[in-house]
Amino acid sequence: MNRRAAEFPPLSSLTVLSRLLLQPPACHTSHPIPAPISDTTPLRLSRDEFADVLASAHLNHVVVRGLEKLLSMAREEKSLAWVPMAHTALSAEKARIATALFRLHEVCAAFQNRGYVVTVMKTLDHWPDFGSDMDLFTSAQPDQVIKLMVESFGARVASRSWGDHLANKWNFNLPGLPEPIEIHVGRLGQTGEQVAIASSLEMHTWQLDAGGYRFRVPSVPHRLIISTLQRVYRHFNIRLCDIVDTTAIADAGLIDYDQLRTLAESAGIWEGVATYLALISDYVKSYRGTGLDLPPSVIYSARFRGGEIYYNNGFLRVPIMPHSARLYGSELAHVLGRGELENCARLSLLPFLGAAALAAERITGSDKGIW
Repeated sequence: MNRRAAEFPPLSSLTVLSRLLLQPPACHTSHPIPAPISDTTPLRLSRDEFADVLASAHLNHVVVRGLEKLLSMAREEKSLAWVPMAHTALSAEKARIATALFRLHEVCAAFQNRGYVVTVMKTLDHWPDFGSDMDLFTSAQPDQVIKLMVESFGARVASRSWGDHLANKWNFNLPGLPEPIEIHVGRLGQTGEQVAIASSLEMHTWQLDAGGYRFRVPSVPHRLIISTLQRVYRHFNIRLCDIVDTTAIADAGLIDYDQLRTLAESAGIWEGVATYLALISDYVKSYRGTGLDLPPSVIYSARFRGGEIYYNNGFLRVPIMPHSARLYGSELAHVLGRGELENCARLSLLPFLGAAALAAERITGSDKGIW
């Protein structure tokens, strides 16, 4: 894939999952696939190796898709040591998702019953997998949101970090629900600087059926912009689920690149979006011989490529310096150029938050209270 390919062990858990889940669509089968996974490679996993694969699947939100693929391959090999473990893990994950999905539907219904528009973002991008929390966006007022969550569900409002205050978001813990519910109110971006994108989000949604329920989710362009803000401008890592999800919508021809560019340019993050897509394309190419079918405008606008990302602690890492820092500078210049002084002030605090979070993590092992 890149000059750091040696850092990816040939049979690492992430590699096994990537080879399982990034198979080429029918129209790409004529391309050579480098280092293809054989039909028997996963079947030779020891119990310990399977445990590593399962841990990586949880970390990268591909448990259902990964285990279903593995078990499908092992259908005639029921004596394998890891098969009972896989069935148990898959059943447990599906039960967790069913409970979380039911509660998520309850929350969305409560918003709708009070006349508030609510959109599920990020959480259902991975369907049939499900993340470790639930993210909602609403244009309702903060006091309305808090009152609804407390009165309707007995929710406890979690303590807010510096970043939460800036981003205008609240976390709620519901009795009996392990997953927190994070509600973004009227703003997007790590410091709440993306007001224009937030204001257009609710006008560009579609209905997604999941687990017998129907949810309002962002349009594909908004979804990709939210993913870019999260992965390239905040966390600086890319999960395998992001790669699998984006590849699926690209293969299905669901990305209108002109519309995406117009929306991203209005937010000052087109170069970041293009870079995000290029990184995913390069990673996919290393597993199936061809990347995403990206138009020249995306390739030209990408500021760096897959050769710059690296693997660390279960994730593909995006380098902060100088690459993501330059993208941040471009976003800041755009906000300043539009005369959005409040949003510029918010965004200018991001490096200080990042430095504080890094210092806190080194000292205490956690950045809790910062991000």
